[in-house]
Amino acid sequence: MRSMNVSDVMWNHIEPVRGEWLISRVVSHLSENHVTGLPVVDSQRKLIGFVSEQDCIHALLVSNYHCEGEPAVREVMILQPVTVSPDLGVVDLAQKLGAGKPKVYPVVDNGKLVGIVTRSAILDHLVKSGCKVGTPKFANSDE
Repeated sequence: MRSMNVSDVMWNHIEPVRGEWLISRVVSHLSENHVTGLPVVDSQRKLIGFVSEQDCIHALLVSNYHCEGEPAVREVMILQPVTVSPDLGVVDLAQKLGAGKPKVYPVVDNGKLVGIVTRSAILDHLVKSGCKVGTPKFANSDE
C-alpha cells in the first residue's frame, strides 16, 4: 500500500461554517456538500468549533418546540473538535477510526483550517490502494 498523508485525501474546496450562520444555512451547506458535519472558523480561518447534522437536528427540535427562533451555529457547535494534521498518515488515521469517532475531521496546520478529511475519503483510499491479487472469494454471485 502506497503511503499517503491526510493532505493527499483531504477536501479543501468546501467553505467552512461561520459562528454567526443560522442553523438552516448550515443544513443547506451540509446537504449541498454531502457531508455530515463541518468545521466552524473565525475570520482568520482559525478553528473555533464543529457543527454536525446531529447538532442541527437537536437544535431545531428544541427551538421549534419552544418557538424560540432559529439558533446560530455558535450556540450549538462543539467547542473542542477532534482535529488531524495534514502530515498524519492515512493508515494511521484509519487505525484510529472506530465506533463513536467523528465521521469528518478538520485538518489543521499551524492553528488554521486547511481542509477536512472524511471516513469516506479514507475508505476510498484503502479500496484503491489495496492488494489486487487473484479473484476474491465470493466474487461471483453464483457461489
